[in-house]
Amino acid sequence: MVLEARLNSPMATPSKSQRVLSGMRPTGKLHLGNYVGALENWVRMQNEYDCFFFIADWHALTTDYADTTNIKQNSLEVAMDWLAAGLDPERCTMFFQSHVPLHAELHLLFSMITPLGWLERVPTYKEQRENLNEKDLSTYGFLGYPLLQAADILIYKGDFVPVGEDQVPHVELTREVARRFNSLYSKAAEVLPEPKPLLTRSPKLPGTDGRKMSKSYGNTVLLTDPEPVIRQKLKSMVTDPRRIRRSDSGDPDVCPVGDLHKIFSSAETMAKVYEGCRSAGIGCIECKGWAANALVQILSPMQEQRKKYESNPRLAWDILEAGSAKARTVADATMRDVRDAMAISLEYEPPRAPESR
Repeated sequence: MVLEARLNSPMATPSKSQRVLSGMRPTGKLHLGNYVGALENWVRMQNEYDCFFFIADWHALTTDYADTTNIKQNSLEVAMDWLAAGLDPERCTMFFQSHVPLHAELHLLFSMITPLGWLERVPTYKEQRENLNEKDLSTYGFLGYPLLQAADILIYKGDFVPVGEDQVPHVELTREVARRFNSLYSKAAEVLPEPKPLLTRSPKLPGTDGRKMSKSYGNTVLLTDPEPVIRQKLKSMVTDPRRIRRSDSGDPDVCPVGDLHKIFSSAETMAKVYEGCRSAGIGCIECKGWAANALVQILSPMQEQRKKYESNPRLAWDILEAGSAKARTVADATMRDVRDAMAISLEYEPPRAPESR
């Protein structure tokens, strides 16, 4: 049984009148880390909030601008995984970021009023430049991607942004940008509401090598992996390093396979894992087999649902195109408010008559 990713914020009182906005970069087929860290939570939130979820294909350019050949196909793979996992176009709005060009206009306007220092102090800016040192990230696109995120959120006047703790600084930047815009241009009621972070508890999900699950580490289990591949990947998964021999006792609390069990296995299986591992009553191979059983039980229905989109990818594309049309309508209304506040409306206004003295 999957442990539900619950809200962990006192600010959150679910309501369909409140809007949630979140996005995901198109890196291709999603893995279990994407599911546990975001997608599972989105599927639940679509029943509780007015949810807008977008594929952040422009954000993919911030680090992968040198090779754009896979972005379109990767976006489609993400869309199919979303639909297979349970996102429903009748209950949420799914769309492509690049199909709503008004994101770029608001980003441009924000770039005129945002101090450079605000972008340079975002923690992930220096962190990613160090971690991705094989790429030339000395570009404005990379420096300014948190500002594009701010435009992504504010153009829909989102109330909440579901994030882990490491992403809270991005939401705070968005709040600062909204505050600065309102102070410069709002004459009465605020034009852009300040969104709140909706903190989500993300269980620790290790990859097959024990590190955080990530495609860059090559340690992932994909949502689309067939059963034999899942079982083979888990057979090679690292375990409690202190359990060298079959007769040695182990501790599921320090074992990556134990972490998988905590997220995906039933309470009954967890009891067998704790008792068997600590007493050396079971071997690691048997324990890994139980974990694989849990994953297959969860992923098989998704993979079955995905087949109808794989056989006709246009179905998934059309769903996101329809969502993009809805998103454009909402974004257009916001941009009218923004332009009016800045006195740069695109509509003709006759010259004002001189005031009589």
